[in-house]
Amino acid sequence: MRRTKVFAGSSHPELAGLVTARLGVEPAKSTLSQFKNRETSVEIGVSVRNEDVFIIQSGSPKINDSLMELLIMINACKGSSAQRITAVIPYFPYSKQSKKKKHRGAIAAKLVANILSISGVDHIITMDLHASQMQGFFNRPVDNLYAEPTIAQWIQDNVDDWENGVVVSKNAGGAKRVTSLADRLNIDFALIHKDRNRQGHAAVADETSQMTLVGDVQDKVCFIVDDMIDGCHSFLEAADMLVGHGAKQVYIIATHGILSGNSLRQIEECANVHRVVVTNTYPIPQEKRALSSKLKILDISATLAEAIRRTHNGESISYLFTQVPKNL
Repeated sequence: MRRTKVFAGSSHPELAGLVTARLGVEPAKSTLSQFKNRETSVEIGVSVRNEDVFIIQSGSPKINDSLMELLIMINACKGSSAQRITAVIPYFPYSKQSKKKKHRGAIAAKLVANILSISGVDHIITMDLHASQMQGFFNRPVDNLYAEPTIAQWIQDNVDDWENGVVVSKNAGGAKRVTSLADRLNIDFALIHKDRNRQGHAAVADETSQMTLVGDVQDKVCFIVDDMIDGCHSFLEAADMLVGHGAKQVYIIATHGILSGNSLRQIEECANVHRVVVTNTYPIPQEKRALSSKLKILDISATLAEAIRRTHNGESISYLFTQVPKNL
């Protein structure tokens, strides 16, 4: 790729290394550090004048440091006369805060989008935004890629009797994502409705009494699908309910495996969960991976690398919305 520089932030070096290896380029030199007062320092080590610059930086457990580092890297490249700057952000920070949940709450995802624009970014590549309307938060072009093709291929290659499976949404908000995967696999889908507002005896009643399953899961493999797993309580609750209704096996599947706290240990100890499947958009350290034998991490770097290549060459990336790239 001529007149291109690909920089890697410090948030997810493993993914950045996989992407640059697939592109056949070395990560451009940069020095990322912090002063003693914890201010982030960035020094670009190569000329980027009139270059097409890509900066790979995902959200991470150090979410604010990672975001600030990305903003400073973008601004440093802008000030060094880069022709175009594309931020490749597989997991978009603050995406859970994409709407007001309380009367005096903040829409933090919109704020991050504004800050990225001010820093000098020209284009953003991300994956499975928490809410599709977030694409309207930006005044720069955004390509929101999907992990669905990779996930569907993994299911077809690795799950026995998947043709007799059911894709399940653990709440009404995830119905669109679930029906999309079900249509791709040509299998049924189901929905769990949770009544959060029930009064009276709800406080003393069993939790499952407030949950309603719409759909048939008897003797079927179930795939509980969402865009991210942060805490796992609602997933485990859904898995218990599905098994209680006769499900044969339960898989938990999500694009972004945040898995906060002791989520992986809880999943490992839950007999009703067969496997948890996530992609490598979000960094999961080795010591955390060791907590669960049920964890499977899918490599999404081929999709990101192909998006970078097509963006650089001015090609359409709509192919990536439905296919897993084969030529990388």
